[in-house]
Order: sequence, then structure tokens, then C-alpha cells
Amino acid sequence: MVAVSQSGETADTLAAIRDARIKGGKVFGITNVVGSPVARESDGVIYTKANKEIAVASTKSFIGQIVSLSLLSLLLAQAKGKLKTGQVKMLFHELGDTAAQIQHILDTQGPAIHEAALACKDAASALFVGRGMGTAISYEGALKLKEVSYLHAEAYAAGEMKHGPIALIDPGFPVIAVATKSPTYDKVVSNLKECEARGATIIALATEGDEDIAKIAGHIISIPPVRDCFSAITASVPLQLLAREVALMRGCNVDQPRNLAKSVTVE
Repeated sequence: MVAVSQSGETADTLAAIRDARIKGGKVFGITNVVGSPVARESDGVIYTKANKEIAVASTKSFIGQIVSLSLLSLLLAQAKGKLKTGQVKMLFHELGDTAAQIQHILDTQGPAIHEAALACKDAASALFVGRGMGTAISYEGALKLKEVSYLHAEAYAAGEMKHGPIALIDPGFPVIAVATKSPTYDKVVSNLKECEARGATIIALATEGDEDIAKIAGHIISIPPVRDCFSAITASVPLQLLAREVALMRGCNVDQPRNLAKSVTVE
């Protein structure tokens, strides 16, 4: 069992750890706090080393958790013979490159994120969509927007839109799409064309150099090319920044959102 907790003291996570150990399971913890209950009660631990995070909404610690899980995946793949040593080294170096890629996003995408935020700030709701890895990234984007801006947002697999969410779309409705180059890219574009036909305001998180996406998206936030398995590391950052920008425009306290606590220590 792999237990993930920024604070290392989340009540539900600790309850699951204790239940697993009672039943003879092995527990591996991923946390940001040295000596925390999760660290003490796990058989092994990876510290995310994100340093102290003041804001209630987790940003850098979330990225640290993704990196930690990626490292654990590489270790397990090598141990089980699914990847050769050379492949693991190559992927490890690519994982290391994501730090510079995130800095590039921070340095270059401020204006694009600001313009995208202007398109969202007065909306009553927003829809985040993606396919494959992009679906998981969409959940982080929607959560951050809800947490810090109090703007209702929902994340959904783009391929499932016709099962309900597409009914929400009317002219000006914000659709934020993770549309980076990936095996599912063409299908995401097809889904976005359906949103465009219904008048949605489309904000696309796209790979640098992608000119095709500009034909359907009104706003584009670009990120460097990255292997799909590491895309959550780089793609989450501009979505977090978008949530922050929208929150500031709406006059919200981005560090201390209402009704939230940094650690959930009770069930």
C-alpha cells in the first residue's frame, strides 16, 4: 500500500495505514513532513522535500508527490524487470528536466494565463477536460480553481462529455482543456470542436509549437514538450497559476481560502 499525505497526519490516510498493517500489509509512505505519523507508521518513506508550504491549497507539495510517485514507479519497473537499467536512466534524466521546464513556464506564460483568467473570472462555472493522463490533470485544475477562487468547476474525461456535461455548455462557458501532444490528442481536439460549435470559450493547455490548436481555442497556455507519463508534473503548474490569477481577480485570499484547513486531522 502507498500512502500519500502532505502533512503526514491526515486522519483517513492514517486509518487506512493502520488497517493495512493489522492485516499484514506493507506500507510505503510519501509525505512532506519528516517524523510525521505517516512516516513513523510506514515500512518505507519518500520525503517530497517541498519545504514548508504556507498556503492552504497544496501546490509545490502536490508536484513533489507526483515526482515521488514517478520515482517509485521507475524503481518498481526496474525491480520487476519491466524496464532495463538504460531505460530507467533515460527516464530519470527526463524526469530531472521537468524542473527547468517548470521554470520556463513560470518565466513565459504569465501573460497567457492572465488573459485566460480574464475569460473565467465572471463565469458561474467551468469545465476541465482531458483524456488519459490529461483527465487526472484536469481534476487538479478544477480542484484548485474551486479551492482558491470559489468558482464552481468540474473535471470530466473528454470522451464522456456526451454522457451529460456537454449539456452545460452555452455561449461563453469556459472549457479548460489539457490538450498536450499525446496518444489521445486528436480525440481531445475532436471533443473541443464540439464545444466550440456550442459557443464555449476554450482555454487550451497545449504543447509549444502546436499551431493547430489555435484554430479552435480562444486562449492557449503553452508548455514544453514532455513525455506523456511526466506531463502531470509540468501541466499542473499553469492550471494552479490560472486558479491563483482568477482568485486574485475575484478578490479572494489565495493563501487562506475560507472553510479550509491545511491538515485534515479528524474523520
